[in-house]
Amino acid sequence: VLFRNQAASLAFRPKDGMSVVGFGRIAVYEPRGSYQIIFEYLEPKGIGNLQIAFEKLKRQLAAEGFFDEQAKRPLPALPTTIAIVTSPSGAAVRDFIQVARRRFSNLPLKVVPVRVQGESAPREIIQALTWLNDIETCDVIVLARGGGSIEDLWAFNDEQVARTIFVSRIPVVSAIGHETDFTIADFVADLRAPTPSAAAEMVVPSKAEWQTGIDVLKRKLYVSTISNLKLLGKQLYGLHHRIVHPKRRIQDWRIRQDDLSMRLTTTIH
Repeated sequence: VLFRNQAASLAFRPKDGMSVVGFGRIAVYEPRGSYQIIFEYLEPKGIGNLQIAFEKLKRQLAAEGFFDEQAKRPLPALPTTIAIVTSPSGAAVRDFIQVARRRFSNLPLKVVPVRVQGESAPREIIQALTWLNDIETCDVIVLARGGGSIEDLWAFNDEQVARTIFVSRIPVVSAIGHETDFTIADFVADLRAPTPSAAAEMVVPSKAEWQTGIDVLKRKLYVSTISNLKLLGKQLYGLHHRIVHPKRRIQDWRIRQDDLSMRLTTTIH
């Protein structure tokens, strides 16, 4: 039995077949001689231990400087290729590609398929991140997954996954779960996006905005060039009237020479 007041304070919704750990008291319904457990508190089995492990690793990595802002790598303003490390059949990859195509239709995207849940997921994620750093064919990595319970997202709380993200030479963006979900990968990554769709908005530039910016620069360059040409034209015009033609200078020198010769002859006589 779980009464309404206690049920309202639960952080999850109990379902049939779910394993739980609870705290309560035993009561007896005397008319039928039946026993009841009246719960004061419930939590999914294993969640408490997982949360403890999460907080412990978070404190450890924070002490090692894994979350420091100065350790974050900047994202390129105009990436040449984006790699998405995720499940190829999940909604996360479809959401990311849909938004990316809308923002920049011909920007190359590379999907690296991995499991994002289960025992083998951390190993596959580590291999994908390592491989992308080895081949160096992208300049942004997006680590993406849809929402789920803390158990579903546990691969992204793996210590070795966190360390692989930290040593990556390529900037890593985490887009794991929903906006309220947080994993260790979120804290270590260079940028955290609340959802895969939001990651696409943050990482993929708007082609239309770039084209508008280029058009503005082209107009500014044209105006600046015309202005400079006009200024240089005025300077050239001024110099043209100040410079004496070489033939005229020679004629002037000849006249001056004749004058000096006449003066010299007169002085000698």
